[in-house]
Amino acid sequence: MLSLFDDGAHPPCPAPFNLADYVLNQGASGRVAADDAPALDLLGPDHVESWTYGALRQAVLGTGTGLLGEGLEPGDRVLLRLGNDPLFPIAYLGAIAVGLVPVPTSSQLTEPEVQRMIDELAPRAILRDPAVASPDHPREIPADSLRQMQSLPPCEFAYGAPDRPAYIVYTSGTGGNPRAVVHAHRAIWARQMMIRHWYDLGADDRLMHAGAFNWTFTLGTGLMDPWSMGATSLIPRAGTPLEALPDLMAHHRATLVAAAPGVYRKMLKSRALPKMPSLRHALSAGEKLPAPLAAGWQATTGTPIYEAFGMSECSTFISASPTNPAPVSALGRPQPGRRIAVLDDTGAPAPLDTPGIIAIDQSDPGLMIGYFNAPEATKARLCNGWFLTGDRGTMSHDGLIHYLGRNDDMMNAGGYRVSPMEVEATLMRHPGLTQIAVAAVPVAQDTQIIAAFFNGAEDVTADTLLAFANQHLARYKQPRAYVRVDQLPTGANGKLLRRALPDLYTRLMQRTPT
Repeated sequence: MLSLFDDGAHPPCPAPFNLADYVLNQGASGRVAADDAPALDLLGPDHVESWTYGALRQAVLGTGTGLLGEGLEPGDRVLLRLGNDPLFPIAYLGAIAVGLVPVPTSSQLTEPEVQRMIDELAPRAILRDPAVASPDHPREIPADSLRQMQSLPPCEFAYGAPDRPAYIVYTSGTGGNPRAVVHAHRAIWARQMMIRHWYDLGADDRLMHAGAFNWTFTLGTGLMDPWSMGATSLIPRAGTPLEALPDLMAHHRATLVAAAPGVYRKMLKSRALPKMPSLRHALSAGEKLPAPLAAGWQATTGTPIYEAFGMSECSTFISASPTNPAPVSALGRPQPGRRIAVLDDTGAPAPLDTPGIIAIDQSDPGLMIGYFNAPEATKARLCNGWFLTGDRGTMSHDGLIHYLGRNDDMMNAGGYRVSPMEVEATLMRHPGLTQIAVAAVPVAQDTQIIAAFFNGAEDVTADTLLAFANQHLARYKQPRAYVRVDQLPTGANGKLLRRALPDLYTRLMQRTPT
C-alpha cells in the first residue's frame, strides 16, 4: 500500500466571496453572532479591554471606509507596521473588506528587513505605528488616523473570485531570502477543516492565544478562526509575562489555549499552576511537540495538548484532535477533506512506513496562490500535482504521519522558521568577519537555540556581532550564542558541513571550564 490519504475534496468555496465578510459574519458557524456577543478580551493584570462583535464589525468596516478615503484602491498592497494591540487585526480585516491586500509583519523586524520587503512589494501605503521600526515611505497612514477611521460609516464588502489575492505573509526561504507568500480569499474557507479536526472549536469556546497580534499564528488560530465561529478570543496584553498566563486562563475561564511548545515549557517551569476547570484541551503548532512536555502538561493540568503541522504556504493540514487523537510521537493524521501523501524521490507516493517528502495536493483550497513575482520559485515546489513541503516523514497504515525533520537546513526559533542563509548573509556584512555559519544546536532536553560559528579579525567578537545583529535582524532570527572557531567544518569539496555544527557546539561547550 502507498503513503496516500485521500478523503475526498472539501466543499468548494462559494462565489463571490470576501474573507472579511466570512470572518465578521461567522461563515464557519452559519449563524451570525449578536452585536453584544463577546468577540475579544484583551487581558491585563488588572484591566480587561472587551470588544463585542458589534463593535468589531463597526471598527473594521469603518476602517475600510477610511482606507478608501485615503485614495487606496482594490488590489493595492498595504504593509502593516503596527504594534501588539487590536488595531492590528482591525486594520488587517478592514483592508481585506474593501479588496486591498494587507501584508502583516512582525513588529520585531528591523528597518533593513522591512526595506527589503518594501523594495520587493512596492506597497501603496504603510499602516504605521511610530513605535514600530520602519523606513520612511511616501505614503504612511499613522496609527492615530486608523483609530479615528473606526467610527466612520461602514464600507461595503468588495466581493469577487475566491481565488483572487487576499493577503501576503512572509516566510523564510531556503535560499536565504524570506519569501512573500500570496494567499487567496478562499484560504479562510479551507480553515474549516482545522476548526473541526484540530481545535474542535464551538461558538461557546473562549480561546486564549499566547502570541502577539502581529504573529500569523495568533492572527489565524487566535483571532480569525474563533471569530469565524462566533467564539471569544482571549489575548494577553503586550508585555504580559508567560508566567502570568495560567492565572489569566483560570480567571477568565479559557476553554482552549493555543501556543508554541516553548510557551507550555515556560508555564510548567514557572511555578505550581492554578486549577483551570474550564480548560478542555490545549493546541500546539510551530515546531514538533516533545513527548515529555506533552506528558508533563497532561499530568499537571489534566488536559491533553493536540498538535498540528503546517506551514506559511498552507497553514495546518495534519493534526490530532479530541475526536481523532494521536500518540505524541506522531504529528497526527491528515485532516478530513485533505489529500496528503509522502512522496519518494520520483515524486510518486512512497510505500507505507517509508521515509519521503510530505506533500499536499496542489488543488487544496488552503494552499497559497504562489510566491509573489516568483513563478520559478513557486514551480520548484510543485511536482506531479503535489506541493512539496520540504519536511520529511512517514505514513503508517492508519494514516498517522511521523515527522523526520526538514529536507533542508531550516531552523526553528520559538515557532518561527528561520533560514540559516538569511542570518549568515546579514551577519557577513559585518566588517572584518571572514567566515560565519549558523545552526540550531541543543542546549537542554528538547530545547535548541540558534548558534553562530565565526572567525575573522581580532576585533570581531561575540559582543560586536550581537550588537550588529540587534540592528539588522529581528529578535527571533538572532543567534543566542556566538562561538569563535579557527575553521568551519567542511567536506572534501570545501562545502560547509552545516549538520556537523550541533556536534561541534556540544564538544566545544564540554571543553569550556565552568
